[in-house]
Amino acid sequence: MRVRAKDNARDPLLSRPVKRTPLEAAEAARRRMDDPAYRVEVDRRRGRGASANPSGRYEPAQREAFDDGWDIEEELPTLPTEVIVEKPRTIITRNDSPDILFEKSINPYRGCEHGCSYCFARPTHAYQGLSSGLDFETKIFAKPNAAELLEKELQSSKYQPTPIALGSNTDPYQPVERRFRITRSILEVLNRMNHPVAIVTKSALVTRDIDLLGPMAERQLAKVAISVTTLDPKLARRMEPRAATPAKRLETIRKLTEAGIPVTVLVAPIIPAINDHEIEAILKACAEAGVQEAGYVLLRLPHDLKDLMRDWLVDHYPDKLNHVFTLLQEARGGKDYDANWSTRQSGVGPYAWMLGRRFETTAERLGLNKRNLRLRTDLFKVPPKETGQLSLF
Repeated sequence: MRVRAKDNARDPLLSRPVKRTPLEAAEAARRRMDDPAYRVEVDRRRGRGASANPSGRYEPAQREAFDDGWDIEEELPTLPTEVIVEKPRTIITRNDSPDILFEKSINPYRGCEHGCSYCFARPTHAYQGLSSGLDFETKIFAKPNAAELLEKELQSSKYQPTPIALGSNTDPYQPVERRFRITRSILEVLNRMNHPVAIVTKSALVTRDIDLLGPMAERQLAKVAISVTTLDPKLARRMEPRAATPAKRLETIRKLTEAGIPVTVLVAPIIPAINDHEIEAILKACAEAGVQEAGYVLLRLPHDLKDLMRDWLVDHYPDKLNHVFTLLQEARGGKDYDANWSTRQSGVGPYAWMLGRRFETTAERLGLNKRNLRLRTDLFKVPPKETGQLSLF
């Protein structure tokens, strides 16, 4: 069996996305996963979230298999994690989406080794000419000069401080952070300048930086959001193969709250017919661990993520594939995904309404969201540059 390149359709009519029913899309996913050029062998991707490595959506060609008469069994190596050093010119990203609560963010890494099957950031790897499948979790771009760039940008006379979000796209505490310590270096700069920061992670590694986050929280400069998608370790292993276990995340919440660091739980994403029955249990467990605020997000499937999610369901829950997307399309106005700012986080329709009411009533019963902690910006101060010359006064 060989693999060859096939030109993508150039005709705009042929290239236009086809609207399919959940049943038609499920059958297409099953056929796709039977293609040896598409699906990567289980032994090669053990410990990974995606089942395949399709061509990026901007690539001019896609891969397909064909029988060349030389069907020789080959034992291919497992897929290693490759870290690619990236040197951007700026590090702070600006955001103007009205449904997101921050204006600025920093992503120390592109791609994420946690391998979450549902990650909405997967399609961003297409901008690097890579796949949103296995490439996203095996080819990680690191920005080791992030702290240096941040310090330079914060020292600008035009800079106006507002909270910076860490982890808005990919996890700032994914496994490679143990070696590169880029997130740690960013926090050191923010701490030194009294700049507010909000962190989103599902990693226990965040507790390593309690020595920085604790004092910052005392000055109302730091808070952490922990993503908890399930309390079932088997489901977590399938959805988020290299992320912290549910028990470890609850322990992380306890450690952060004991250190005086405000913690929010994000029940995100809620996947219809997979983890939606756990909303109440997750909120209860996290409230007992110390969280005071909570939020949720309905599964988002931009671009080719919708096909990758179907692949994952074919692999792990083939009997639920049609049901999951029937509910999802009901909550997305008949589509797999609707990017409308006002509804993309929560969806529309009866099913989405029910999820929202369950979440709100449970949060109220547990005493969550009674406050909305606002981080301070008035303490921000740029230290004077060290010139080696003493001041006269």
